Amino acid sequence: MDAAARRPAAAGSRPRWWTELPLLALVYAAYSAGRLVARGDAHAATGHGLAILRWEELLRLDPERALNRFFTATPAIGVPADFAYASLHYLVTPAVLVWLWNRRPERYRAFRTWLMLATLIGLVGFTLLPTAPPRLLEAGSGFADTMAQFSSYGWWGDDASAPRGLGGMTNQFAAMPSLHVGWALWCGVVLWRHGRSRATRVLGVAYPLVIVLVVMGTANHYLLDALAGTAVMGLGLLLTRPALRAGDRLRGRFRAGGPATGSDSRDTGAAGGPAAGAVPGLVAAGAPGTHANVSGGCETSAGERIPRQPTRRGRPAAGAAAGAAAGDGAATAAQ
Repeated sequence: MDAAARRPAAAGSRPRWWTELPLLALVYAAYSAGRLVARGDAHAATGHGLAILRWEELLRLDPERALNRFFTATPAIGVPADFAYASLHYLVTPAVLVWLWNRRPERYRAFRTWLMLATLIGLVGFTLLPTAPPRLLEAGSGFADTMAQFSSYGWWGDDASAPRGLGGMTNQFAAMPSLHVGWALWCGVVLWRHGRSRATRVLGVAYPLVIVLVVMGTANHYLLDALAGTAVMGLGLLLTRPALRAGDRLRGRFRAGGPATGSDSRDTGAAGGPAAGAVPGLVAAGAPGTHANVSGGCETSAGERIPRQPTRRGRPAAGAAAGAAAGDGAATAAQ
């Protein structure tokens, strides 16, 4: 099949941008509003954060303090990390979505559904388990707020990545799971699976790893937050195929309930094939290069039955031939 024949199928599998943008905006608005609603109280969020820290210490999986001290003591590392935390989450993910929509339209719908499902699952986590990040723990916990320390270099203040004066527009207790890590992992999988160059695939591996270091070094997430963000993406991936099937069934029901617009194209053979119900080898009346009288120039031999002519079991062959000849004579008389 040539490229011109494949193009309509590929374009048909990609959602239209004027329907896709409102859908993405609606999901992101629900995500943002849910984060604001599910703020939780500071006492419970701090308790959850300390519990996570104790679990990490028990498992000897607590690199946050060492990374945070290094980032805070080294502005050449801490300042770029702050910029990365405050911006890449909101820039790279939409850019990868647009790239996927443009370059891999046949895969866009599945990956977009995966991202949306994982985001909504993460919102459930914020609601059920509000968690104070390490930077909001008491001073004796050993963490420093790197973003507050270097806030003079950027647009953020004491409220993590929120611009100065807009701290009330964000939920600072939405640490578990880390969707910074989850979204970065999604971007990495897309770039690794569908990037054509080696540089793109290297970026797909490096970007999630860098984000994991950034969220811990800036004291915005625990290691268990990062692992939970990975688990959320895995759960979203498992639910993607059932969600796509449910969406297809729902669209099929809506189309079935609407006006029947596809019957004409099926009857006229719009796809280039014979009309539905047509007998192979029989030329349709009115086709280019044919006579209006489909029987013109055609003869039937003795005993040959016209297609779809009703016969009765046990009828002699000569009788069928006579009936066919009588039918031809009647047609000629009518003309």
